[in-house]
Amino acid sequence: MSTAAETQLLHEAARRRTFAIISHPDAGKTTLTEKLLLYAGAVGEAGSVTARKGQKAATSDWMEVEKRRGISVTSTVLRFEHDDVVFNLLDTPGHKDFSEDTLRVLAAVDAAVILIDAARGVEPQTEQLFQVARARRIPLFAFVNKYDRPGMEPLGMVDHLTETLGLPLVPITWPVGLPGSFHGVIDQRNGSFHQFTRVTGGSAMALETVMAREDAETAGDETWAVADEELELVGEFADEFDAEAFARGELIPMLFGSAAWNFGVGLLLDVLRELAPSAQPRAIDDGTLRPVDDPFAALVFKVQANMDPRHRDRVAFVRICSGRFERGMRVTNARTGRTLALSFAHEVFGQDRASIDEAFPGDVVGVVIGGDVRVGDTLHLGATVRFPPIPTLTPESFVTISNRDVNRHKQFRRGLEQLDQEGVVHVLRREYSQDPVPVLAGVGPMQFEVAVERLRTEFGATVSTQALPWAAARRTDAEGAVKVLADAGQTDVFVRADGTQLAVFPNRFVLDRFAQRNPSVRLERLIGADEPD
Repeated sequence: MSTAAETQLLHEAARRRTFAIISHPDAGKTTLTEKLLLYAGAVGEAGSVTARKGQKAATSDWMEVEKRRGISVTSTVLRFEHDDVVFNLLDTPGHKDFSEDTLRVLAAVDAAVILIDAARGVEPQTEQLFQVARARRIPLFAFVNKYDRPGMEPLGMVDHLTETLGLPLVPITWPVGLPGSFHGVIDQRNGSFHQFTRVTGGSAMALETVMAREDAETAGDETWAVADEELELVGEFADEFDAEAFARGELIPMLFGSAAWNFGVGLLLDVLRELAPSAQPRAIDDGTLRPVDDPFAALVFKVQANMDPRHRDRVAFVRICSGRFERGMRVTNARTGRTLALSFAHEVFGQDRASIDEAFPGDVVGVVIGGDVRVGDTLHLGATVRFPPIPTLTPESFVTISNRDVNRHKQFRRGLEQLDQEGVVHVLRREYSQDPVPVLAGVGPMQFEVAVERLRTEFGATVSTQALPWAAARRTDAEGAVKVLADAGQTDVFVRADGTQLAVFPNRFVLDRFAQRNPSVRLERLIGADEPD
């Protein structure tokens, strides 16, 4: 690489901010995503997307099941520019049943925003995802949302988050007014007061008046005095912002706002631009860090087919970790050793796509693929390199799935293979019996609803499912499988497409009892797994 090319690559990598938003369902994650796009100028009105080439693009929730249920069931990439910074925002599902999709996203980002409901605080699903992010040492921001409604008072929220998350928090903004009577925030970076006025419907930017601290004190009322006293108390026990501790994921900047009314959203975007890390060297499977200016290497963290009926193709979402991406380049899949051409590449904005000729570390690119490319694959130039495996949660729900139309058997099989490769569900088989009926496994039953709908709409396969009585699974080996199957019908063994053998149990009690009786049997959680309660 020439000196000029290397300089450009490092400059472009420094402009990237790649982050995810993680939360519990109904915390307002998709709303916050829309409002960040609004403040960045990527949309002209919240709830819509700026038209591209005369067509209206989709927002973050584009699947029919998402529109019908009003929840996110798949992660979405939204790439946009603001103040000379390129943001790659990855909107993640909030529902527990789609946690695996969020785990894949966390493998691809450099930072994450934890979205907290002002009334409910940290809920179990948020805490689980936080623990994963913390284990990966991902820098985190906390945004306390819905402050326009009744909820915890700010000092109580700081105590709650500090105790629940186990990390120090540094307030970057502080609310003026109680939850439900929200007037604005104090920006701790310069002491200014941002006073907000609601805009009807919240579809446009909130009317905002920025005052210097001394002017706000003069014009302020009782709510300002209360906020000022609270900040004095916070200053006595809260840590000061430490950039190095934040970069290690050991300290959390905290902001308050209301995504529904656009309060504090612009400040969050500014803080992400200022504090979120740019593309950094990433660990490979031998534990060493791969510099961003090394030859091209990228991680496939998501595969999605049939995103747009106009295309009906299969797209791999790749996070560029090092080197420069050029459309048409030939790369090697480290898992298979085969080469493939990245001829059809796009920047992605929800369901919409625009061709892209080059991209840099930190970018997320959608590449149309036809070969054997799966979630977790590493694509590279030059010497073989592999990034660590992406975590997989232990399945907790199982169903059999049957094709109801004998004339669509080929489509049924092809659809199952596609959904398995995408990670929508795990498709299992009973290797130790003659039962040919496929078994689907997932974190929760909503995954099966998505699988059934996609088989119908994308492959024309009408199917039926039947619940199985399994609620806990552990990875085992051939020797362990023999003992599991001999356990008086209380257990079973399924095999995944990658050869992993899963011992399944009807509940945690049976699992623990079996483990006590058979201490030598291999019973392991899957990578990143969490046992059911």
